[in-house]
Amino acid sequence: MGYKLLEYVVMENKKRILTGDRPTGRLHIGHLLGSINNRVRLQEEYEEFVIVANIQALSDNFDNPGKVRENIEELLCDYYACGLDFNKANVFIQSEVPEIHEIFIYLSNFATVQQIQHNPTIKTEMAQKGINLSTPLGFFFYPIHQTADILCVNADLVPVGKDQVPMVESTRDLARKFNKTYKVNLLHEPDSLVGTEVNVPGIDGAEKMGKSLNNAIYLSDSEEELRKKVFKVYTDPNRIHATDPGKVEGNVAFMYHDLFNSNTEEVEKMKDMYRKGNIKDMEVKEKLFLVMNEKLTPIRERRLEAEKMKGELLARAIESSKKVSNIARGVADSMKEAMLLNFKN
Repeated sequence: MGYKLLEYVVMENKKRILTGDRPTGRLHIGHLLGSINNRVRLQEEYEEFVIVANIQALSDNFDNPGKVRENIEELLCDYYACGLDFNKANVFIQSEVPEIHEIFIYLSNFATVQQIQHNPTIKTEMAQKGINLSTPLGFFFYPIHQTADILCVNADLVPVGKDQVPMVESTRDLARKFNKTYKVNLLHEPDSLVGTEVNVPGIDGAEKMGKSLNNAIYLSDSEEELRKKVFKVYTDPNRIHATDPGKVEGNVAFMYHDLFNSNTEEVEKMKDMYRKGNIKDMEVKEKLFLVMNEKLTPIRERRLEAEKMKGELLARAIESSKKVSNIARGVADSMKEAMLLNFKN
């Protein structure tokens, strides 16, 4: 069967990246280390697309659309603050690309309810949000909608946090099934790119930092807020006195040091002293604050600059959405042609 991929032109032969976030709250250091640093690093090398997934945000916030609308601009400010160049990265808004929803419908025939039920990411999120016994259908189906996000530009690479790797694997599976069923080589099977090998833990010691868990250090936190949170970081609960030998494993202060402190020799020395009871928790945290504040201060300053540019950033995102809509129209039309749904002369 012949087909052509309409309106799909690779810019300067660059491969494509698709990644993004739901506008449900401010971004935190988990987002920074898990995905955003890679987006910034690769925006020169790849043709990059960054989606503001506001339709998916409505799947569990449908009764509070104002929250989602407000957080679109907050998310754009966070992107700018982290170093995304809106002239290089195509930051776009999901609701402005209706072709995504069409592609979602075509892909949904290749997924099963049972597959989605066993998706580890959605199982965790349903439990966290307390909707595992009464799940909105829009939320349940969002992993397939994410696949449509990725394939609407036929991305080659998806920078994600470790917990989102199953979503990329699902995308590969659905793309493979579509291509095999219709005997075409149309949809790409993207690779995932993980920023950190471990999930960034919450300041409370929880396995994952999350917007809804009240345990996050946000990129927009002031220096004072950062200090307060760092000094609340979970350490060794069994260490009563500073002279007691302490446990480094599972100690969030040292996990953050490993992630942010580039002076590995200093970190290892502190770990050794901690194990022997030769350093106080407060000393470890004070050093951690200094290291993290140095890394986050430029982001904080750029975010203050972005606050004055919200209208401009939103306009750029809407303009990029038109470009993505054209690309996605080509992908959807090619899928229709493969499925014998193209009735144009």
